Amino acid sequence: MNSVAGAPDGVLFDEAFLKKLEYLHIVSKKVFSGAARAERRSTKTGQGVEFADHRNYAVGDDLRYIDWSVYGRLDKLLLRLFEEEEDLWIYFLLDASASMGFGEPPKFDYARRVVAALAYVGLANLDRVSVAPFNDGLGARLDPTRGKAQVFKVLEFLRGARAGGMTSTAAALQAFVHRSKRRGLAVLVSDLYDPAGYEEGLNYLRFHKFEPYVIHLLDPAEARPALRGDLELVDAETGALRAVTVTPRVLQRFARAHEAYLRRAEEFARTHAVPYFRAPLDVPFEELVLRIFRAGGFVK
Repeated sequence: MNSVAGAPDGVLFDEAFLKKLEYLHIVSKKVFSGAARAERRSTKTGQGVEFADHRNYAVGDDLRYIDWSVYGRLDKLLLRLFEEEEDLWIYFLLDASASMGFGEPPKFDYARRVVAALAYVGLANLDRVSVAPFNDGLGARLDPTRGKAQVFKVLEFLRGARAGGMTSTAAALQAFVHRSKRRGLAVLVSDLYDPAGYEEGLNYLRFHKFEPYVIHLLDPAEARPALRGDLELVDAETGALRAVTVTPRVLQRFARAHEAYLRRAEEFARTHAVPYFRAPLDVPFEELVLRIFRAGGFVK
């Protein structure tokens, strides 16, 4: 399988990039100052910090959790139950198909920077972070990790990732669900170029109680390619050839079709309550990350 390596290691995550990560973390804390992390709690009960319910006392229960005020009123021994806060699990589903190797900068490089930035903020907030590249299947993934210092493990994993092969979003996301016991955020970072569509995969995530996010990578040049005349185009993933005659009228029709494709993606996300963010390559990655933070819901 042919692959695209992308930017050299030293350029992809250089010193300037690392400084931006810390800046984004500081900004994220300001954006969410006053927002309670408890908004993302499990439904489990235990010995947490917020009262959830009562249950009858049973022999062997810890006497410290008896609600004596209830006993005084009702003459019944009831145990206080509390909600337990759990770590938020964030899974980054990184499109590593061949089409992601194109663009200026390559979409794959831009995607890896976005994943690294969001992962850093998640780790700094003590969430658990995993990265799972995919093309027509799920590749080797970074197991969930926690703690700010683990960002270097994430960066090393992303440096080693390569783009190549065909895309099958549905097959890859189904494999991801089957291998992931813990539910959480599932952030799809992709150009959404899948001949079979991406909708089935996202619906599979939703059906299995993951919270999907979509970060849609766009190369502005793809909407209006600088092509003219009689050409033979090669599909980046399948290698299929197609002879075309490119005229201004053909380019106009293509631009309209491309815009309709973008509107369909946004409409699908809106209809299914899936947070969706366009990510044009000519927008600095840190601006995109800040827009995601300010939209709410990603980090608490």
